[in-house]
Amino acid sequence: MSTHCQCCHADCSSRFEWQEWAFLGAGGILLLAGVWLPVGFWGKMALFIAAYLCCGSEVLLTSFHNLRRAEVFDENFLMTLATLGAFAIGEYPEGVSVMLFYQIGEKLQHYASGQSRRKITALMDLRSAFARVLQNGSEQKISPLEVRVGQTLRVRVGERIPLDGEVLHGESQLDLSSLTGESRPVTVRPAQSVLAGSINLSGVLDIRATKTYTNSAVAQILELAEHASSKKSTTEKFLTRFARIYTPVVVGLALCAAVLPPLLVQGNWHDWIYKALIFLVISCPCALVLSVPLGFFGGIGGAAHHGILIKGGSYLELLTRIGTLCFDKTGTLTRGVFEVISVVPAPGTSQEHLLHLAAAAEMHSNHPIAKAILQKTQSVAGADHVREIAGEGLAGTYQGKSLWAGNQSLMKRAGIKQVPAITGTVVYVAYDGQYQGLIELGDRLKETAQATITALKGLITQVALVSGDNPAAVQKTAQEAGIEAYFGGLLPAGKMQVLEDFMAQAPAKTSTVFVGDGVNDAPVLKRADVGIAMGGAGADAALEAADVVLMGDEPRQVVTAIQLARFTKRIIKQNIWFALGIKVVVLGLGIAGLANIWLAVFADVGVSLLAVVNSLRPLYYSDK
Repeated sequence: MSTHCQCCHADCSSRFEWQEWAFLGAGGILLLAGVWLPVGFWGKMALFIAAYLCCGSEVLLTSFHNLRRAEVFDENFLMTLATLGAFAIGEYPEGVSVMLFYQIGEKLQHYASGQSRRKITALMDLRSAFARVLQNGSEQKISPLEVRVGQTLRVRVGERIPLDGEVLHGESQLDLSSLTGESRPVTVRPAQSVLAGSINLSGVLDIRATKTYTNSAVAQILELAEHASSKKSTTEKFLTRFARIYTPVVVGLALCAAVLPPLLVQGNWHDWIYKALIFLVISCPCALVLSVPLGFFGGIGGAAHHGILIKGGSYLELLTRIGTLCFDKTGTLTRGVFEVISVVPAPGTSQEHLLHLAAAAEMHSNHPIAKAILQKTQSVAGADHVREIAGEGLAGTYQGKSLWAGNQSLMKRAGIKQVPAITGTVVYVAYDGQYQGLIELGDRLKETAQATITALKGLITQVALVSGDNPAAVQKTAQEAGIEAYFGGLLPAGKMQVLEDFMAQAPAKTSTVFVGDGVNDAPVLKRADVGIAMGGAGADAALEAADVVLMGDEPRQVVTAIQLARFTKRIIKQNIWFALGIKVVVLGLGIAGLANIWLAVFADVGVSLLAVVNSLRPLYYSDK
């Protein structure tokens, strides 16, 4: 039913647009007839009025409705005043032409805007129409919305993965380009995670659903895309306020230009009213009002093409003036693929028992540390009543006794007075009030991390590493990545304090950005001027708190986001200065008597169209 309604809506919209173009075409024909046919004064008047109504009825009605709502001053009012003024002084062809070309420009601008929206919609068309659920050895097609966590899905070659999940059986290559902007296929095998919206390229996969559809990557992308234009940038907000003041000022100046010179210096009324009409036409703020939000929309769409989801124009603008950018460590700057380096049990405890207890605590966690520990153990039952203590670890019960697995702070919380101080990433385990030992793990930088930091140093003032991990491990990672400022061993409150210190020291009009992925990063992501979350494997809380989501989980996407934001801002500035410059030149020519309404309308419509086309360039931005 919904598809039918959408098709009907599209058909109706298409028919309506053709009707509008038909009216404009009829208006143009009637205008030419009025200019060329020898039908006498009243015949020409009838043709011009008919042409005017064909071209301008929509503008006239809009102006009338706005007048009734006391919303007088907008571009519709300027066009109505200018064209009726042209009729009043006998410039009938000019009056009709102004309305005709203004409407043609509006329709072309609407078409260009629609093209940009359709491009973004196409990029975001990631939904799978169905999910193949395996039940009792047979396949059943159901809606992705009906799939429950834990159910097994079969994805054949050429199909989209309907929900986020973990590969149970099969090996294949996935096309992630719509999600992450990465053009190279990615190979997946059993035990690896996959994202909804990916396209299966080469082999049949059986996948265990790990999230419902509403919590999946594709659902988050679609929601972000839908609401991306809700957060207006400061430039957009300024132009909205500017337009409210600008239009009545323009009308007032035009009125003064039409009335004062003839009264004060005995000038020709016709000439000064004509100059005032030129002033009204060229002062129409269409190019500014339309191209700026469309420019930000193009930037958001271009970012989506690269797997970067920006929640609004305000955050895109903040990315252009970053002072300090703080990275979390694990899973953000590093691969998050931990390996168990050593297992050190306490006296009286075996390595097997220590790993068994740690695995029971980590059984239901998606953290990279948990996955590394689980890979070292056989199948075990998970602990009960497990809760995550942000920045410290996990606590629960196992076989009726307390179980703790985390850092030194967690051991203090558990009442364990003394534990060995080990540099690096360490998981301490306590069971039934007794210290059981520690597991040491190692992590490695992501392939693009060093190049990312090098590129960022050429773009922004400062890069910092802010992590809850062991200070020694943080120092090692910072040195490998080339980061001078680093802070380790921080709980969420500590991360917040470091971030706020950076924000307090930041120069005026610069922004402070935090990049993270875990539950413990959510408060800091929310507090930062711009919070950037790793979307592929990031925690839901982090994705919700973030202002920008990187679906590719690659640090280099931060560089792309900054460069694209700056490219978009340059485009918008070009539009503003170009529009204002042309308007000033034509206004000067009009005052000097060297321009007519024809030039004014061509300048206004032409500037608007060029600004719109320029605003679409970020949609095709390439970081190559």
